[in-house]
Amino acid sequence: MRASDLLRQSWLALRRAPGRTALLLLAMAIGVAAVVVLTSLGEGARRYVTGEFASLGTNLLIVIPGRSETTGGAPAIFVGQTPRDLTLDDARALQRSYAVRRVAPVVIGSAAVSWGGLEREVPVFGATAELLAVRHWEMGSGRFLPAGDWDRPSSVCVIGEKLRSEIFGNTPALGQWLRVGDRRFRVIGVLGSEGRSIGIDVQDIVILPVTQAMSLFDVPSLFRILVEATSRDSMDAAARFIRSTVAGRHQGEEDITVITQDAVLSTFDRVFGALTMTLAGIAGISLVVAGVLIMNVMLVSVSQRTSEVGLLKAIGAPRRQIVQLFLAEAVLLSMFGALIGLAAGYGGSALIGELYPALPVGPPWWAVVAAVVVAVASGLVFGSLPARRAARLDPVIALAGR
Repeated sequence: MRASDLLRQSWLALRRAPGRTALLLLAMAIGVAAVVVLTSLGEGARRYVTGEFASLGTNLLIVIPGRSETTGGAPAIFVGQTPRDLTLDDARALQRSYAVRRVAPVVIGSAAVSWGGLEREVPVFGATAELLAVRHWEMGSGRFLPAGDWDRPSSVCVIGEKLRSEIFGNTPALGQWLRVGDRRFRVIGVLGSEGRSIGIDVQDIVILPVTQAMSLFDVPSLFRILVEATSRDSMDAAARFIRSTVAGRHQGEEDITVITQDAVLSTFDRVFGALTMTLAGIAGISLVVAGVLIMNVMLVSVSQRTSEVGLLKAIGAPRRQIVQLFLAEAVLLSMFGALIGLAAGYGGSALIGELYPALPVGPPWWAVVAAVVVAVASGLVFGSLPARRAARLDPVIALAGR
């Protein structure tokens, strides 16, 4: 029997039992769709977290006061010890290395801002001119904080677009004096970037010169120091330089934590990669269940088609062809069910993307390939038992319908 004849006979057999065929297609489609949708969620979560950390900047190292021990503990500030403060002088010292391109000291707080009778409580960043390049932000209008001596006080500020629209409305913001806390600052720029920074909406912040922010909040220390390495290859050298420099300034004690962007990203990649694989495995169980269903239904089909099998054997069809005929039916069911499941899975992923646009859902290629391969393999494996049973039927007994 030629391959085309084999496929035609299998197709006709499936068409003769539309109810049974629809049931098997549905079972296989549900399994494949489950794999696609669940892996889309896992991959979407991984991409979202990776994107959030990647948005912090390129080749970024974050210096935090307090040492995180190798045992997995938190920085000392969270376990009852008081680390030395990070100061502007510490940040200046970190600029003296070939491995360091930029250093941006950061102070964070919140204050009431007001203009023209309108007032809001917003996050306030204290920073330097280097922050714009370190974080890869863009200006919507105006300019960022002026470069120069960090200690020189300058009564200027940069605001987010959302804050500009809510406070100034249709009035041009540039050049206006904005009250922040008990002080006044002239608006020199409006950020054009979107997103979040350390859990804060970038469009809803005020950025002041770092010394002005420290004075406003009456704090002598920095919240963080952001360091941009010259390249990805120099990040280890930059981290070693940061630790040794700060230790030298803090009486030989290494009382800081240096977090590298690559380390954080690789950790989240592993965690969400394992989560996606787990979800794929859980969904893959439904494909095995669909294969068992194919086996059971085809065993019933063999008992209903004994006369047909007996006729084929009576006219000389060998056992191999009988096995091929039933296996072809199982493969066709698996393949068509997989295609329907892929369509449903991609449709479900698209729907989730519409409902949650911040989540970049999309199944990884390996999950799609694995779903189709497991579906077809399940059809072959679980279809082999009914096929062998049909091939072993005695032609005389089969023709008699027994």
